[in-house]
Amino acid sequence: MMPAVKAFPFTVISHGLAVVALIMVLIWTFHFNLSNSVHPVFMLFGLIIIRGEAIISYKSLPFIKEVKMVIHLALNGVALVLGIVGISAAFKDHNESGIANLYSLHSWIGIGVIVLYGIQWLYGFVSFFYPGGSADLRRATLPWHALLGACVYVLAAANSALGFLEKLTFLQSSGVAKYGTEALLVNFTAITTVVFAVFVILSVTSQPSSDQHHDDYRIHSAK
Repeated sequence: MMPAVKAFPFTVISHGLAVVALIMVLIWTFHFNLSNSVHPVFMLFGLIIIRGEAIISYKSLPFIKEVKMVIHLALNGVALVLGIVGISAAFKDHNESGIANLYSLHSWIGIGVIVLYGIQWLYGFVSFFYPGGSADLRRATLPWHALLGACVYVLAAANSALGFLEKLTFLQSSGVAKYGTEALLVNFTAITTVVFAVFVILSVTSQPSSDQHHDDYRIHSAK
């Protein structure tokens, strides 16, 4: 059941939180140096922010369903590429620093997220874009496609918080003050990221801003 409120305010707040989270992670990465690692930037910008905007886009944009479908697909594709680059950056940083790969829960979940996300994107491309499945197949699988996408997104957001915690623990063990500026920035970035993801889910589970958007969604699901 959708909340009896319009999606518009949740969508606007989501956009604002995305900007704030991106600014904070950029400050953390490039002002505090972070061992020159760009992994957090690519993962947050790709799998959380761009992916979140992709989830919102189909419901919130004032375009015909075909245009919104292309935008949704393109944004998800960009997010997937950025996520792959971000994971590659983590492997590169670990190898250059002599740190073992894939030893933490954060890394295990991260690999699982990117694999599930890749499968989700490929299925969406083949079934809903090109060559496109039958109307019955799309009608039957659309709810599951949307549900799996939301689940993977929530898992990605939770894993990002786990990643912030893991990195901050390492930093504090190497001398970063527990209540210093960097520690507070990391914690607030993690909180903003999680809150952004919450508002993304609220946006897509709330009532559309207009009946036309709702009609477009129902028409697409039955196409």
